[in-house]
Amino acid sequence: MNPESTNRKNLLGRITNQAQWDLLVIGGGATGLGVALEAISRGYKTLLVEQADFAKGTSSRSTKLVHGGVRYLAQGDVKLVREASIERGLLHRNAPHLVKDQTFIVPVYSFWSRLKYSIGLKLYDRIAGKLSLGHSVFISKEETIKKLPGIKTQGLKGGVLYYDGQFDDSRLAINLAQTIIEQGGVAINYVKVTGLHKNANGTINGASLIDTESGTLLNVNAKALVNATGVFVDDILQMDKPGSAKTICASQGVHVVLSKSFFPSEHALMIPQTSDGRVLFAVPWHNKVVVGTTDTPIKDVVLEPVALDKEIDFILDTAGAYLTKKPTRNDVLSVFAGLRPLAAPQGEQQQTKEISRSHKIIVSPSKLFTMLGGKWTTYRKMGEDMLDSIEKELQWQFTTSGTATMHIHGYSENTNWQHPFYYYGSDEAFLESQVKAAKSDWLSEELHIHPQQVVWAVHYEMARTVEDFLSRRTRALFLDAAESRRIAPDVANIMAIELGESETWKAAQLAAFNQVSEKYLL
Repeated sequence: MNPESTNRKNLLGRITNQAQWDLLVIGGGATGLGVALEAISRGYKTLLVEQADFAKGTSSRSTKLVHGGVRYLAQGDVKLVREASIERGLLHRNAPHLVKDQTFIVPVYSFWSRLKYSIGLKLYDRIAGKLSLGHSVFISKEETIKKLPGIKTQGLKGGVLYYDGQFDDSRLAINLAQTIIEQGGVAINYVKVTGLHKNANGTINGASLIDTESGTLLNVNAKALVNATGVFVDDILQMDKPGSAKTICASQGVHVVLSKSFFPSEHALMIPQTSDGRVLFAVPWHNKVVVGTTDTPIKDVVLEPVALDKEIDFILDTAGAYLTKKPTRNDVLSVFAGLRPLAAPQGEQQQTKEISRSHKIIVSPSKLFTMLGGKWTTYRKMGEDMLDSIEKELQWQFTTSGTATMHIHGYSENTNWQHPFYYYGSDEAFLESQVKAAKSDWLSEELHIHPQQVVWAVHYEMARTVEDFLSRRTRALFLDAAESRRIAPDVANIMAIELGESETWKAAQLAAFNQVSEKYLL
């Protein structure tokens, strides 16, 4: 990828030089990126702006699964499971450097559990059809113990093995932003919408923006505007019409990250029944284990949510009931929380865990298009549905989606999942050549982070802050918060050189990162 195409000055110049955009997308998470990529695939001039960093919020804090959703099947939402299963297969084809097949095992401790999960997961296979990643099968007690070392053996009858997908969420977000730029669009972080423009009829036709780095004000004209800001959609709706009814019901999901010693398996563990009625996963990821999640209703929506003690205790207690080596708070390498943007139910109150994860599009009288709900797995379908809705509502000529077969930046069919740079895909070889040429030591041998990755992130991946690099260009903060804090000064030094920043900038960056990373430590 040409570094000039992701240069911030050049991207800002493209914004001001474009007299009118077909589509302005607000929000650089899964939803916004999916909408922008879809628009580009249909030939529309597309601008995406994100007030913070790409995937800064919910979209970097998932369980790292590309899945049909076993839990949604249990709730009877067959339509969502079918849709997600299809999208899982398409994403696996289009980003094979980030999405891989993952085997899951449900340990069973009774005959009834064996029957229930065997039948349920066979149905899960059938719903996926040709895009199924593999067939579920019952395995013996001996085989379950072999595949799940560390699992509680008392009363174990065996296990049900099934297949789903696993991915790296924020790396996918960065690759989608790169793809949008490569395809002729603009995707830029740290640009915030401060106001909406309307014509004499009250129809939206543009927006006021601010480059939060320089304070520069920008005005853009756009034929259509999409509010894809996740848990913050109500802020934009209020901007459109003060006093608008609340549309989002936020739910917090928390994950803890543990050493592989607690669960030294390449298979993922799925605990189907917990005390809060959810399923709990223990998933191998970047040589660690991610365990989660929770479902806690949250009133105050913030960009950096904090895990509650009761959520952490719930995860550790539930995991401890299934593992012979029980994890404690002292064993947690990192804890992260994310907020789900659920479409607020009308009328009868529901618990957040019962609210459908299906997406919903609403169109304001001003022709502001807003996406509610949704999930990472269906991001592409959400974009397709949004563009269909825009074309119908604004009476544009119907165009055909091109995203079902569009390769995402980094596409590589021969991914070596054991290589520390595997998630760079087709960029891996060039990055590795730079690492060898630099002949410098690792910043972190434990997390396989090298100084050249910092340089790469600045010039090719639009990293602007220390946190951008340690949280989302690499996953250091999510994998080991203490280690990420140790190497943060080195990262700041390298970024300051590459960005031409001062000692004052470095000090501010470290202070900001330490404040954020404190929330990931126990």
